[in-house]
Amino acid sequence: MSDDTTPHHDLSDEVESAAQLADRVAKLEADLADANNRYLRLAADYQNSQRRALQNEAHAKLHGMAAVTQSILSVLDHFDLALAIDPTKASAAQVIDGVRVIRDELMKTLVGHGVGTILPKQGDPFEPGRHEAVMHQPVDGVGPGLVASCFQPGYTIDVAGTERVIRPAKVAVTPA
Repeated sequence: MSDDTTPHHDLSDEVESAAQLADRVAKLEADLADANNRYLRLAADYQNSQRRALQNEAHAKLHGMAAVTQSILSVLDHFDLALAIDPTKASAAQVIDGVRVIRDELMKTLVGHGVGTILPKQGDPFEPGRHEAVMHQPVDGVGPGLVASCFQPGYTIDVAGTERVIRPAKVAVTPA
């Protein structure tokens, strides 16, 4: 006699359910293996890109240094020519003219590499990021807090379209 209140266990349902679970576990294991493989490939790609970036940076630095060095060699050649001149045959004016030519060539080379000059004039506004005040100096006709005189020029460099101060100009400022 069969009791309708007791559950019936069908063996085929249990076998089918176990097979579905086994299939699901196998699929999840395959998905995990695939995700691990993708992770390992991404990690390797990242390491390779890091290595290439370091190599590119070193190459760019070397290339930049070589370009600057190459352009300054002509200035060095002019110094060598000047030092080869017989001092008994050169006048002071000729020596000064030669030094001026060498300085102009060096500045032309630096300008070609993005270097600019900060050379404030008397009465220009004092700019703390571009000027270094080394003393106060009263000057008739120049208002307080303005540049009185420039002792040493400053220099900037253009880095990717942005001007950066390499060395501020040394100036005297009128007292407040």
